[in-house]
Amino acid sequence: MQIKTTGIVLHTVKYSDSANITTIYTRECGRVPYMVYGANKKKAVCRAAFLQPLSIVDLEVTHHPGKEIQRIKEIKAGYLFAEIPFHPAKNAIALFLSEVLFRVLRQSEPDDELFCFLEESIKTLDLSGEGTSNFHLIFLVKLTRFLGCSPNYEQENSGYFDLINGVFLRQRPIHTHYLIPDISKNLLLLLNTDYGEIENAVFSRKQKIELLESLVEYYKLHIPDFNGLHSLEVLQNVFD
Repeated sequence: MQIKTTGIVLHTVKYSDSANITTIYTRECGRVPYMVYGANKKKAVCRAAFLQPLSIVDLEVTHHPGKEIQRIKEIKAGYLFAEIPFHPAKNAIALFLSEVLFRVLRQSEPDDELFCFLEESIKTLDLSGEGTSNFHLIFLVKLTRFLGCSPNYEQENSGYFDLINGVFLRQRPIHTHYLIPDISKNLLLLLNTDYGEIENAVFSRKQKIELLESLVEYYKLHIPDFNGLHSLEVLQNVFD
């Protein structure tokens, strides 16, 4: 079956000397692994430039029901990056977020609302100015809504955030997976911040590290097999 769709590149791994397996989250088919041959050759159908983390691509693909790895018939840029490949901080964020998405988007079913969110978020990151260093934090918070584990922050004046139950509490939980009031307050600021207000979320380097570590722990508690993020250290080093 021939399908034309738009996709977001999540992950590429070497399969052989002449082939890679690239996982793409597509609008029409959800998450799909594709076999890609000769990406580094000049006349390749799928050039390496199209396989950068979070690249938005237009695809014509052949899907065979029951086949685990599908084939790309034609691929071209669906959106041309203005800054992500050339901006060290944005490139590090893109690498980190693509790894996060590769780990959390396990289902093959399409989700048009999720795809639109990802597409618009990537374009926003690419064109963002002030506040870039906070982008991944806000993205991680927003993504939880699509993963079914969005924090409940009705009790805004409460001091502790319960990472297991995803709620703010007045009293410290009896377990150890919670955030102290100072970090909880900063998390609440993130929860109430949109991309258009990103420059208003001002955090110190220490606070950004605390928030990132807290959000990663939250994902670990709510998303099965979410661990071992290789790009996390790269991201932290760039912002150092």
